[in-house]
Amino acid sequence: MMYQHEPLFLNPEFKDRLWGGTKLRDVFGYSIPTETTGECWGISAHQNGPSEVRNGPLAGKKLNEVWQSNRELFNDEAGDHFPLLVKILDADRDLSVQVHPDDTYAREIEGEAYGKTECWYIIDCDPGSELIFGHHAKSKESFEQMIADGEWDSLLRRVPIEPGELYFVPSGTIHAIGAGTMILETQQSSDTTYRVYDYNRTDGNGNTRELHIERSIDVSTIPHVDPGFHPVVKENDGLKQIQLVESEYFTVYRWEVDGEYNSTVDHSYLLVSVLSGEGHISSGEASFSVNQGDHFIIPSTMKEFKLEGDLEMIVSKSNKA
Repeated sequence: MMYQHEPLFLNPEFKDRLWGGTKLRDVFGYSIPTETTGECWGISAHQNGPSEVRNGPLAGKKLNEVWQSNRELFNDEAGDHFPLLVKILDADRDLSVQVHPDDTYAREIEGEAYGKTECWYIIDCDPGSELIFGHHAKSKESFEQMIADGEWDSLLRRVPIEPGELYFVPSGTIHAIGAGTMILETQQSSDTTYRVYDYNRTDGNGNTRELHIERSIDVSTIPHVDPGFHPVVKENDGLKQIQLVESEYFTVYRWEVDGEYNSTVDHSYLLVSVLSGEGHISSGEASFSVNQGDHFIIPSTMKEFKLEGDLEMIVSKSNKA
């Protein structure tokens, strides 16, 4: 097909958030809509913020449209909805304590196509930054009682973090990203979040944000279970690949390109976000510049490609059958 040798470069969607800041502009050079921009939806076909293709014959089309009309680019993967969503988050302030439902609960209760299992790659964080990752309750009864009594310091499990770490966050995991943290998030394509606790914050009118205590209790994993995984490193000519996590829904890699890397591996489609550096991606006669902050998809029809330059990227693929 006429565009099989082209990656699909995407224009991100941005989301203003109570906890957002300006790092998406200051670090990545994005044109952000507000001084409290918390999220860059870099690769998204979700109805609440689909990305737009910016190159080739499909330029101007939204990714959800392309998924429906050009399934050959995605290895003819089945399903009505594109399975993954890739974001960069700038947490200038603490996010609320949250939990996400699994597929079954999301479909039956919310009418969403997917639940929300996700993972976070820590791009950068202030010294002393931390996450809330899990909780200390041993039973549902004690979990409910500690919430009812507001025993948040005793309930919530805090974890110190460093740049370059990866956290896998299955559905049902109590979690929150702490202030001063910038992450790349790879997740199922869902926008369903249950807010458990928001530090009693109020908006300009003195109103607190809505909490979802009952549904949070319904979907939370009790007791908390730390998911086990171990990074796997492979080195090829020009490429260092670190498999950060492999799950039921996605596999996520960190790619470090130094010089030139030629891929002749038959692959499904790959989602790519450039964290730093600059270079080129080419296939056949076509060549495209690649820079920090770019998000693009290497379609399954692009059987061979070459990456050149000095690049650090997060790459993911869907494991959806």
